[in-house]
Amino acid sequence: MIEFFIARRYLKSKHRLNFITIISILSTLGVTIGVAALIIVLSVFNGFGSLVKSILVSFDPHVRISVVDEKGFDKIKMVEQELQKNKMIDSFNPFVEGKVIILNKQSYEIVDLKGTSNKSRDWGVSTKIISGKYDLGEENNSNKILLGLPLALRLSARVGDTIYVTSAYNIEKTITTLSIPNTMKFIVAGLFESNNRDYDVGSVFSSLKSGQRLFGLRNRITGYEIRLEDIDEAENFKEETSRVIDTKYFSINTWYDLHKDLYNVMMIERWAAYILLCLIIAVATFNIFASLTMTVLEKKKDIGVIRTIGVNKKSIIKIFMFEGLLVGIIGTCLGIIIGLIVCYLQMEYNFYPLDPTKYIINAMPVEIRLTDIFAVGLMALVLSYIASLYPAKRAANTIIIDSIKYE
Repeated sequence: MIEFFIARRYLKSKHRLNFITIISILSTLGVTIGVAALIIVLSVFNGFGSLVKSILVSFDPHVRISVVDEKGFDKIKMVEQELQKNKMIDSFNPFVEGKVIILNKQSYEIVDLKGTSNKSRDWGVSTKIISGKYDLGEENNSNKILLGLPLALRLSARVGDTIYVTSAYNIEKTITTLSIPNTMKFIVAGLFESNNRDYDVGSVFSSLKSGQRLFGLRNRITGYEIRLEDIDEAENFKEETSRVIDTKYFSINTWYDLHKDLYNVMMIERWAAYILLCLIIAVATFNIFASLTMTVLEKKKDIGVIRTIGVNKKSIIKIFMFEGLLVGIIGTCLGIIIGLIVCYLQMEYNFYPLDPTKYIINAMPVEIRLTDIFAVGLMALVLSYIASLYPAKRAANTIIIDSIKYE
């Protein structure tokens, strides 16, 4: 292709250090720095996003179905039958949940108590025990409870201590019947730390039967926690289940819905960083525009000669379009290589460490995704294409007589 050959020759011919050459070098460097910065920043966002997701999903179910209307308690068996038939489910467990007041000596806290039958060692509070053990059995008619470490420090409670728990249901019943509130004793069986302060400070766990007695639910449950074979099928499962379960009585929340605000903020930050860093590449493409415009003026006589030997306007446009795209391609490739090298060095050698006493990790997390590389590379090439368009059209509109009449 003669157009590409001429464009490459024009690009190589800039061996003398002049103003146009300097602008071309700055254009390439600008694209390189912008692409490298975008890949590094997006990889860091990916790393933090995956870290947050792994922390939350290791504690939360993939899908949670909860009763939202009193009539839902009468239809909960139908929900269980539907779950048993669904092949996407790996396991599901019933639970009860509600607000309680915990008292230990002179200290008290208002938290969420969840009564659960989950005995899995792969996810949930059982994987986060740091003191004591995951034991919610009811030997000798004793109720057991698990506390988050920060909550235990506030209550001055240790493993083996006895604490007192009163539910909001019991308090409401006391007000209406003018009776003494029913308070249950619980033995602290263990302490957990989930790396999520909301859970560590605001949630406690007991057995399903203890929770049912505490909330006055008898044998009723407030919902199911579900783990799927594939977490990526959560939205499909939600849509499928919504067609067979009446959403007037039940809410269906995926792992994303449970912390939707957090994930949305992370997504907004990611897009904001992407747009701001794109400005670096946009500035670089302005330099491509400037260097190509001056190249067109410098090569005006060459354009006239090429036109006189039969080269049409479309070919002239292609020549300068290729020249601008070559600058963009070189800068993009160098930027991708530099960005990947920096990310690899961080993943292998952790040259940017974090203080483990302040953070839950000891180094900045990085995760490279092919989609980001393609998106950044494509965006850089599109901007280079746009920047090359006007100078190329201007070259094609060069008047042949004016360009060669003094030759």
